[in-house]
Amino acid sequence: MSDDIRQTIQDFFSHYPLVKYPKEQVLLFPGDQATRVYYIVTGRVCQYDISYRGDEVVVNTFKPFAFFPMAMVINDFPSNFFYKAETNIEARIAPAVEVIAFMRANPEVTYDLLSRVYNGVESVLNRMVHLMVGTARSRVAFELLVELKRFGKQSGVKSFIEISEASIASRSGLSRETVSREIKRMKEKGLVEIKIHRIYIHNVAELEKQIAT
Repeated sequence: MSDDIRQTIQDFFSHYPLVKYPKEQVLLFPGDQATRVYYIVTGRVCQYDISYRGDEVVVNTFKPFAFFPMAMVINDFPSNFFYKAETNIEARIAPAVEVIAFMRANPEVTYDLLSRVYNGVESVLNRMVHLMVGTARSRVAFELLVELKRFGKQSGVKSFIEISEASIASRSGLSRETVSREIKRMKEKGLVEIKIHRIYIHNVAELEKQIAT
C-alpha cells in the first residue's frame, strides 16, 4: 500500500468513532450480516472457523490499516466465519454503505484492495498445498515464514515473531503437540530460538529449505 492510498483511507475512516476491543472479543459471528466495516488502527484480528473437534482453524489475519469484512460487504452475504480480536485492538467503524460509496469514488483504493486480495489468495493456495501434501515440518516452517513476512519485527540484527504454538497449530491444521515437537527440532538445528512469547528466526534460507522436506 502506497503512502498516498494509506492516507486517503485514514482520512476517510478518521471521521468515524474509534472503538477499543479487548483480546479474545468476537466482532462477528457466522451468520451475521455485514452492516459495518472495521478499520484496524492497532492490534490484530483473526478470521477463523471451528473444526468438528472444537479447534480454531485460522484462515486469515488482519493488521493495522486493513479493513474488513469486504467480501461480505461487496457481495452482500452473511459471515461464514468468526472474526476475533487476536490482541487488544483499536478500530474505527463505518457504515458499510458509506464504505462502498467511498470505494466507488476512489478507484485507486479499490485497486489497492484488489491487489491485496490477490496476494491473500496466493497465500491461501500455498497453504492449501502444504495442508494437502506437506509434512508436519514443512507446514510449521511455512507458517513461521508467513508470520515473519507479515508481522516480523527486529531486535538488533535478529528477526522475530510474536506467536504461540497454539496459534501456529490453528493455522497449520496440526495439533499443538506436533507443532511443539517440530519447533523443538528446528531449535536443535539452530534455525530458531524460543524466548517468552517470541520465536527468533536465525536462518531464513535454511527454514525455507524445510518446506521442501
